[in-house]
Amino acid sequence: MPCDRIGIGFIEEEGGRLSLYYVRAAYAPLHLDRGYAADIGGSSLAPIFESGRPRIINDLERYFDTHPDSESTRLLLREGVRSSMTCPLAVDGRRVGLLFRSSREPNAYGEREIALHMAVAERISQAVEKAYRIEQLSAAMGAYMEMLGFVTHELKSPLSSIIQLGRSLADGYFGAMEPKHRDMLERILKKAEYLTGLANEYLNLSRFESGTMRIDRRPGDVIAEVLEPAVDIIAPQIQANAVTLEKEYEATFLRAEFDPELLKIVAVNLIGNAVKYGNVKGRIRLRAGRSGDTVRVSVWNEGPGFPESEKKNLFKKFSRLQTPQLLGRKGSGIGLYLSWKALQAHGGKIRAESKEGAWAEFIFELPAGQPDRQ
Repeated sequence: MPCDRIGIGFIEEEGGRLSLYYVRAAYAPLHLDRGYAADIGGSSLAPIFESGRPRIINDLERYFDTHPDSESTRLLLREGVRSSMTCPLAVDGRRVGLLFRSSREPNAYGEREIALHMAVAERISQAVEKAYRIEQLSAAMGAYMEMLGFVTHELKSPLSSIIQLGRSLADGYFGAMEPKHRDMLERILKKAEYLTGLANEYLNLSRFESGTMRIDRRPGDVIAEVLEPAVDIIAPQIQANAVTLEKEYEATFLRAEFDPELLKIVAVNLIGNAVKYGNVKGRIRLRAGRSGDTVRVSVWNEGPGFPESEKKNLFKKFSRLQTPQLLGRKGSGIGLYLSWKALQAHGGKIRAESKEGAWAEFIFELPAGQPDRQ
């Protein structure tokens, strides 16, 4: 089939517009290129969809003389195109777009080319629409993550200011407060802190999903740069739930190559979850050590744990354990997923064990550096 140029356009905006999605030509430059869009209603394209048969124009110059407002024809003529065949694409009777074949020779197309296209039209339509939909989903996901990152970033600053001012007020910096007023302020601050944590999680998620999360791995001490700062961050929740935290470090220095901020996401999530989903006045045990070339950290807590059947749902995006004891406790369902992503970026692993009704333990491992100093 004569073809110096081929293009594919898809229907968008609920059938109101056709957008050129793909163009390939045996020449350059292209003037009618990907991204060009035209309204379908009232155009010469509408009858093609209605008839279901290709339209042939074997003399574009003559066609342009009678259709001087046709922008696409004008651009094709600039490329030297003289013949075109516009073929409808449909899947299961549903119109999806158009396939454009063009030649720089006049009178290039006839009934033979129409018959050939009609013979393969359904298969072509299915293939190209599938590729188009996949790309659309990818673009939508990218736009969603970009918006998510923007919104959560914009939320962080005002929330931090609210918390800072509220803490100053609660601590009596602006004068003594009545107990009932202080209690109400503490409730407000807890909600603001929860929203801040949520914003941080979604901001990190958007960075991971969009590929903008920067990873700066360097040698360091996991205990001093990750575990102890994470404990300090979770300390208010530990105190509020009257939880006993036990630390069991096999060394005073655990060397590895890691991104401190990224690995801190893991530690804060695991210790925070141990408090959130553990027993009030219960115990949490934080262990850290080295086994060969691996640094191993575990967070164990007394609490309801989870059944073996629910283990498969851990570390999945937006997944929460479907048990009555845990569903009533607040959670976004992305903390463990972020932990998994962060450890994947380090070449590490994370897993969980539990005895339902008694305890749960989360363990992560990452490649170690040089032997630890005692």
